[in-house]
Amino acid sequence: MKKIISFLLLSLVASRVHAAYILIPMDESQKNHLKAYGIAYYVLQQGAEVQWLLNYRGGSFMFKDFPVLEKECTVRGVSYSVIADVQAQTILQEIADPQVNMDAMKLEKAPKVCVYSPKNKMPWDDAVTLALTYAEIPYDVVYDEEVLAGKLPLYDWLHLHHEDFTGQYGRFYSAYRNAPWYIEDVQLQEAMAKRLGFQKVSQMKLAVAKKIRDFTAGGGFLFAMCSATDSYDIALAAEGVDICESMFDGDPADPDMNKKMDYSKCFAFKDFKLITNPLEYEFSDIDDEPPRRNISKNDDYFTLFEFSAKWDPVPTMLCQDHTQVIKGFMGQTTAFINYTVKPEVLVMGECKAAGEARYIHGEYGKGTWTFYGGHDPEDYQHMVGDPPTDLALHPNSPGYRLILNNILFPAAKKKKQKT
Repeated sequence: MKKIISFLLLSLVASRVHAAYILIPMDESQKNHLKAYGIAYYVLQQGAEVQWLLNYRGGSFMFKDFPVLEKECTVRGVSYSVIADVQAQTILQEIADPQVNMDAMKLEKAPKVCVYSPKNKMPWDDAVTLALTYAEIPYDVVYDEEVLAGKLPLYDWLHLHHEDFTGQYGRFYSAYRNAPWYIEDVQLQEAMAKRLGFQKVSQMKLAVAKKIRDFTAGGGFLFAMCSATDSYDIALAAEGVDICESMFDGDPADPDMNKKMDYSKCFAFKDFKLITNPLEYEFSDIDDEPPRRNISKNDDYFTLFEFSAKWDPVPTMLCQDHTQVIKGFMGQTTAFINYTVKPEVLVMGECKAAGEARYIHGEYGKGTWTFYGGHDPEDYQHMVGDPPTDLALHPNSPGYRLILNNILFPAAKKKKQKT
């Protein structure tokens, strides 16, 4: 509270002295793209507005100049310039020209963020929590108990951790069933299911998935990466069908599972086939993985589509970057084979040569969802037990920028609904 009062007093003094703006460029001149998102979030936290200049110098940010904000940019190592009011108006006029593919999106409120993540320590890190921490954007951690207790409506934005919503413990059984972390996770999940009144972990995870569905339908913003993308849709499609073999839930799976999938319940995917071998580290044929995926590391890139900033502001916001070509990265779920993606889903990034989508978006009820394939944009093949990525070494990561675009997206919710 003291910090906010101090900011308001400084704002009052500054407004009497001059009318200037801070411009944070997001093109190649920016020293730290990732922390720039944290600055934009910080400004919103103080109750001030941010202009997100779509397609202007890589999706730059502009807001009224106050000394405290200049200091914050300097401390965090973010490139900025102070411009006069007339310069700011000139930029806005340039952007407003109907002949240019740019627009100014007003961000109004810092979204309240939560991450769905287990309380026990798993032997991998999550790119989104790494990005949030590095950018200094606050978030809460929720898991099954909080979701089922109905706490999601308290938040604007939800990220799904590297997760398995089918109740098969990430399909790690073959390689890691004797690992202490795997044994502990099974015990904790089973204890949680029992405590919450479920006979099986798969039943608990389905209930969680349906709560997340309701959160999205009510106007929430859902973002998922890696295995939380396809396993989420599979869980919804498999409602009422036992797709877990005995090592996961104590009884055999339904041999006709693939004939009983209800794809109409899925957010993103259709016509996929489940992998019935429980020893295979794969859920279904949604994921494009070797040996089918025949792309070398040096050739693994995907391209962002260009959208109309004035007519399609939502995908334009989500694709803001200083490059349209993003280096690929793998995960348990790396990419989405095109024929499994529903026709109404908006593909925002794809590897055309491989016939796969990497970055997709859609609406559900009053809310939206975004799925991003792969585990860590700066670690090509992040393995179990690998150390977390040090984002101080990757402050200009184009792949991580896509994550942070999604964080700021809810701040423009009001304008989005008008368009």
